[in-house]
Amino acid sequence: MRDGVIPDPERVHPIAGYDKEIYVRPTVTNPNIIVGDFTYIADAEFESHVTHHYSFIGDRLIIGRFCQIAAGVEFVMNGANHQMNAVTTFPFYTLEGWDMAPPALSDLPIRGDTVIGNDVWIGQNAVILPGTHIGDGAIIGTNSVVGGTVEPYTVVAGNPARLIRKRFDDELTGLLLRFRWWDKSIAEINSLIPLLTCSDLEKVRSELKAQLQSQSR
Repeated sequence: MRDGVIPDPERVHPIAGYDKEIYVRPTVTNPNIIVGDFTYIADAEFESHVTHHYSFIGDRLIIGRFCQIAAGVEFVMNGANHQMNAVTTFPFYTLEGWDMAPPALSDLPIRGDTVIGNDVWIGQNAVILPGTHIGDGAIIGTNSVVGGTVEPYTVVAGNPARLIRKRFDDELTGLLLRFRWWDKSIAEINSLIPLLTCSDLEKVRSELKAQLQSQSR
């Protein structure tokens, strides 16, 4: 707690007097967009960043807790995909006057839900393609176009986005995935901030091991 204020996931504007950064979850109205507490975007609203999201397809955008979404990020959903198993890809059914019912979902290249883990940083103007799965702690570079699977605690960038490096070695990554700090209470997270922001990774490694061992007793 700082200045007598407790972090509140229901607060839309987490920075006093500044409306260009919001906690996303309390603003979402679409039931197929599911966002965890304290995930924010550097904008005054969120849902316009989710495009081609049509209810008849039923795909979901699922974002974890404590994600950081920069300005200009776009989540492209499965409605952007056109039928590819016929001689034309033209979507007659979406346009007025054409005599075509919507195709069966089995005739569309549906790639499933888009799932973003916890504590993911998505850089400015990145595009997240339909069905992408991004693991906990990943970093997505500015202007990247991301599809497929991004492993936890990796840095990817480019078009198409490619692995740049792992953030940590496998042991520390495994400890973080077991520790799951984002699932802890606000009070616990506040007490953990010195550890979570410590640049001495060997100290962090030792403390995580000690805390996990204590939890398992």
